[in-house]
Amino acid sequence: MTGPQLTTVLRAPSVVLSAADGQVTGEGVNGFFHADRRALALLQLAVGPLVCVGASTSGADRVSFRYATEETTSWVDPVLMIHRDRTVTADGLRERITVTAWAHRQVVVRLWAATDLAGVDRVRAGSRLPLVPPLIGADVLWQDEHSWSRLEVSTEASTAVIADVVELSWPLTLTSGESWTVDVVVTAGRAKPTTFTPLPAIQRPKWTFADDLAARSLRDLDALLLSDPDAPADTYAAAGSPWYFTLFGRDSLWTASLLLPLDTTLAAGTLRTLARRQGVRHDPVTEEAPGKMPHEARSEAIETGQVSLSPLYYGTIDATALWIRLLHDAWQAGMPSDEVRALLPNLTAAMAWLTGPDADPDGDGLLEYAGSATGGLTNQGWKDSHDGIRHDDGRHPIGPLALCEVQGYAYAAATNAIALADEFGLDATGWATWSNRLRNRFHESFWLADEHGHYPAIALDGAKKPVDGAASNMAHLLGTGLLDRDQVDLVAARLAADDLTTAFGLRTLSSNSAAFNPLSYHLGSVWPHDTAIAMVGLAAEGHHNLADTLAHGIIRAATHFSGRPQELHGVVDQDIVAYPAACSPQAWSAAAVVRARLHLTRE
Repeated sequence: MTGPQLTTVLRAPSVVLSAADGQVTGEGVNGFFHADRRALALLQLAVGPLVCVGASTSGADRVSFRYATEETTSWVDPVLMIHRDRTVTADGLRERITVTAWAHRQVVVRLWAATDLAGVDRVRAGSRLPLVPPLIGADVLWQDEHSWSRLEVSTEASTAVIADVVELSWPLTLTSGESWTVDVVVTAGRAKPTTFTPLPAIQRPKWTFADDLAARSLRDLDALLLSDPDAPADTYAAAGSPWYFTLFGRDSLWTASLLLPLDTTLAAGTLRTLARRQGVRHDPVTEEAPGKMPHEARSEAIETGQVSLSPLYYGTIDATALWIRLLHDAWQAGMPSDEVRALLPNLTAAMAWLTGPDADPDGDGLLEYAGSATGGLTNQGWKDSHDGIRHDDGRHPIGPLALCEVQGYAYAAATNAIALADEFGLDATGWATWSNRLRNRFHESFWLADEHGHYPAIALDGAKKPVDGAASNMAHLLGTGLLDRDQVDLVAARLAADDLTTAFGLRTLSSNSAAFNPLSYHLGSVWPHDTAIAMVGLAAEGHHNLADTLAHGIIRAATHFSGRPQELHGVVDQDIVAYPAACSPQAWSAAAVVRARLHLTRE
């Protein structure tokens, strides 16, 4: 379990997930993770029986816990107070443990530590791996062929190893009012260079926001920032903690887009980082194609629980169009012209992919994906779970699938590319003809009706038949230019119905659908970023009342989760509930809160 059930402190690419009392128990997903490996699975403190009497955070990367000892007799007041201050850095974990006595006491402080050095994919899948035997010297070292971690303490301890668990102990005699302190430092690294490059302090953005809720989201976003190892001056947002401390085409692009009202620096860094990894060849294993932007970049292959993904994987139908849109929008927001000009070759290549047979294999004028035949993702839009796209009666559609929102992204991308071509003197021959054909095909093929009125289908299936059932996908069409005025109004009205809009955001799927489940990943849950995209689109189209409703829903949900919005949540009987395995913090969820606040102050 992740999300609000655990205490999370982070500084990308490191994170500590602990129980609410601060103990890293070795159970479930507990651990100190660094660059996709669990550097520590167990870090448990004992000074006799402990009771957590307080916890406080002071930033995304720091938390403090206070404990009292539980005395053997219930009417005896505790006389030992323990303060545990935890700070996470990009390459390690630091804890300062202070024991204070309020009466003379002899006590033994113990710290247990162990790890399996497991990959995050194995941890997420619930696999139980054997502990790695520690090497004991002046410090404690764990290592395997992939990674290593080292534990050091500031005060010499007695050391024992039992079943590969290290026990450090310090016998103490404390007088009344006396304190004793030990510093514990854990550093971690990978055996080979990784894609996870920490962001130097000097490069951190100077984001400020008077609103406390948005300010916390900005602190979380700051803690999720990484830089391109091939160009450390370029910054992008890792997708989220703890599973996605890496570059994600779609997530990183949407995060930068939602934050454009603050500045263009993150957008520019994200654009360049992806451009350096833009496809140049056809590779059926990685799904790379010339001009295509990647879906995900990691240091090693990863198992999702359903498929195995290559370290640099291109299985996305939407990242390329989103890249083009962000380039245009960042230029409009003030990205320097020389920086835009440097990316024009990548724009030309991206448009060649978008308008060519790799994006439209059957040549019908719509973008579609067949899903991977080599172990990659079945669904390749933002709802990329294996069952994320369903008919209203619950059936799985037969691909290839042409998602409705992807047609909107592509149409807007072509429009944006033409504007850039006009400004910078590019050859845009054929782009307008291509986009007009896409628009006509969309209008001919995607429209359905239910008891609430007309709406666009989630997708067309492999037979070019609409996948029925109202879903949040249609909201992504707003602001793309693909819809005419009457269609915009129809979409807004359909989104406003109470089977989609809740007090805590927009459902991913209508509650009337046979496939609906409020605690599914993509079939009825609420995603803050999805709601924010709808909010931005509605505002762009002049539907301000519904946009305001969704903005308040984003804020209400973030407030419920103590200011840290989850990757997704459920709404059951008008109450918000946590999704058990939600990432927290998640970059585009945090960005959604910031954009909602900006929206409500009319930016």
